[in-house]
Amino acid sequence: MRLGQRLARVRQPWHSRHALAALPFVLIVAITLADIRAPQTVHLGPLLVVAPAITTSFAGYRLTALVGTLAVGAQALIATVQGGFDENHVAQLIGLAFLSVFAVFVCFLRDRRSEELAQVRSVAEAAQRALLRPLPDRLGALHIASSYLAAAKEARIGGDLYAAARTGGRTRLIIGDVRGKGLAAVGEAATLLGAFREAAHQHATLPALARALDRSVCRHLAEFPERDEEAQEHFITALLIEIPDSSPVIRVINCGHPPPLLIRSGRTTHLTTPDPAPPLGMWDLGPDGHGTYTSSFRPGDTLLLYTDGVVEARDRSRAFYPLERRVAHWNRSSPRALVQRIQQDLYAHADGTLADDAAILAIQRTPPQHTGLHLGDLVHTEGVYSRAREESE
Repeated sequence: MRLGQRLARVRQPWHSRHALAALPFVLIVAITLADIRAPQTVHLGPLLVVAPAITTSFAGYRLTALVGTLAVGAQALIATVQGGFDENHVAQLIGLAFLSVFAVFVCFLRDRRSEELAQVRSVAEAAQRALLRPLPDRLGALHIASSYLAAAKEARIGGDLYAAARTGGRTRLIIGDVRGKGLAAVGEAATLLGAFREAAHQHATLPALARALDRSVCRHLAEFPERDEEAQEHFITALLIEIPDSSPVIRVINCGHPPPLLIRSGRTTHLTTPDPAPPLGMWDLGPDGHGTYTSSFRPGDTLLLYTDGVVEARDRSRAFYPLERRVAHWNRSSPRALVQRIQQDLYAHADGTLADDAAILAIQRTPPQHTGLHLGDLVHTEGVYSRAREESE
């Protein structure tokens, strides 16, 4: 029974396409016969223009040209059967031929535009894969799932970003959101991602990594200045995360980004840093150094990172998406299931259309196979806050 249902689903599109392709030919035959049998005072030949007109809606220019040619031939046949080419039949033939050629021309332009759009989409998808490389399901002792939701249906890339790197027995992650739109935002996102993938392996501390990323963003903004009224307000909000394999902690530097959600034992809380740093590209406006917030991250805990496109999505009543309240219902989900549920629920909340790009990243620490950690170590690391300055290089 299941095999028959699958075959039926496969055959149904095939039959639908062929039924549509046969429709203009059926119309040509039906109109021709009706006009030949109709009284001399009734002229149905002009209706033949319907055949090439409707063909443009589902077929290419070649089939449209064939249908148009047959329609003109059918009009000539009607004129012959009805006693010859008088002025009325000649006018109908010329009008039908002109409209058929016009339909073929429009269809040709549409097909060419569709091919160009397909090429652009292919390039955009390749650019997205190069810019936002798919994250592996496992990194060290972590399970990871991610999702990127573009606000524009035709777009595949934007100003939101995330990346991960393994270095020295630890995992470093970044999620960020470029202030700005268009190609400029894509360029700034690419700059930050490239800098992170390189600098994550070169700096021993998280503050040193953050300072290096800020310098990269500042250099990019100085070398490629924007010529708009908001050129001086370009920056990137970001979260920098470091998760060592050997201890159940997480280190965070928040550069003006929405705080992550920590899911532990069925409870969901915001992981708010007491001393957030300015966004990347604006560190020269703040103090010389910024602290690292250290909190416990135990086996089974899940950290949810997101961009403001998630929490700022609105429904028809203009209400924001209640991320924390919704996540509380899925706090036992795996990272992949959690990301998928948020994505589906977010689209449902926003009625299928997002006003801004949105990125989601879920990270879960898996239980270690061999551990020498004690309960006292876990309690000791809960909510510890340390001031870590950038080390001299």
